[in-house]
Amino acid sequence: MSYQLLEVADGKPVKMWTTGVPVEPEAQAQLRKAAQLPFIFRHLAVMPDVHLGKGSTIGSVIPTQGAIIPAAVGVDIGCGMMAVKTSLTAADLPENLHRLRSEIERAVPHGRTPGRRDQGAWGQTPGTVDRMWAELLPGFERITEKYPRLKNTNHHQHLGTLGTGNHFIEVCLDEADHVWFMLHSGSRGVGNAIGNLFIELAQADMRQHLANLPDKDLAYFREGSAHFDDYVAAVGWAQDYARRNRMLMMQHVISAARGVIRKPFAAEVEAVNCHHNYVQQETHFGAAVLVTRKGAVSAQKGQLGIIPGSMGAKSYIVRGLGNEESFCSCSHGAGRTMSRNEAKRRFNLDDQIRATRHVECRKDKDVIDEIPMAYKDIDAVMRAQTDLVEIVHTLRQVVCVKG
Repeated sequence: MSYQLLEVADGKPVKMWTTGVPVEPEAQAQLRKAAQLPFIFRHLAVMPDVHLGKGSTIGSVIPTQGAIIPAAVGVDIGCGMMAVKTSLTAADLPENLHRLRSEIERAVPHGRTPGRRDQGAWGQTPGTVDRMWAELLPGFERITEKYPRLKNTNHHQHLGTLGTGNHFIEVCLDEADHVWFMLHSGSRGVGNAIGNLFIELAQADMRQHLANLPDKDLAYFREGSAHFDDYVAAVGWAQDYARRNRMLMMQHVISAARGVIRKPFAAEVEAVNCHHNYVQQETHFGAAVLVTRKGAVSAQKGQLGIIPGSMGAKSYIVRGLGNEESFCSCSHGAGRTMSRNEAKRRFNLDDQIRATRHVECRKDKDVIDEIPMAYKDIDAVMRAQTDLVEIVHTLRQVVCVKG
């Protein structure tokens, strides 16, 4: 048995793939609370990158029947990864990678800077974004017809943008020195607005029952209730937005690279685009189940996925082994060991520069919270889930763009 059991009084079992990986007591307490909900199906599955989150832990797989928990899905709906293997090798990259990073930063708006379409910073992006938004608009209008508060969110403006925090774009090399482009982002402002709205609605609907919940952020919609179907539809739309957002950014990363690297190259080999904050209906143990992956990746048998390390650490392209006990899931990354504020208190700019000396990236005080030492050891995380995935490629960053 490769998982550990966490004891839960009056609740479903919690199966944890965390051997050799630290799990803070606060996260364990949070897992116990989620396991006490009456509609949990069989057990919770906990990935080795697990850590404290809002309502439920990041790095957990929550299977439910007849109910859905908006805060378990979270507000970065559809956040996930995309990776593309190219026909380039390390020898094809320019000796000085600063220009490549600068061109990617110019091609993909990041941080808190909105898309500057009027300045031509996106090349062909404005028309591409408009066409993509036109495809998304009918679904968005169906949502906002019922929930007009969502109309004025940053939706069209954020499409094709990276965002902040742990979102990133990287140029990586695999074990054979092939060049990969990889990025991490989600549904941006509109997904955040959808998530927060439905978390509030769930708490309002359950106001008289909140005292009986282990945590108010575990407020849920029962199937057949007023907002259940609306939430499922809105989450599905936000997940589609997130997937398309990654596709747009990847197109612009590739275009930026072609402006710097003169050698023609292909960039469609082994493309992977996967969510790690989402919910969808699946079949497990012969039953229809709503599976919420909060910081976890689907790892169905043969399915490719991405497990990134921290800034400056290794990342992995993996193939799922279809382990039913984990609801066919694996970790979504290394997982934080400390808060952003704690990382800024504990480490300084010199620490950040040393930890990322092999990567062309920002080296300033505003990214200290993303220092590799604020995350778990990715090698330990991978060892803890050898029965969930197999490693297909090991990637190392040479360029990293942070929001």
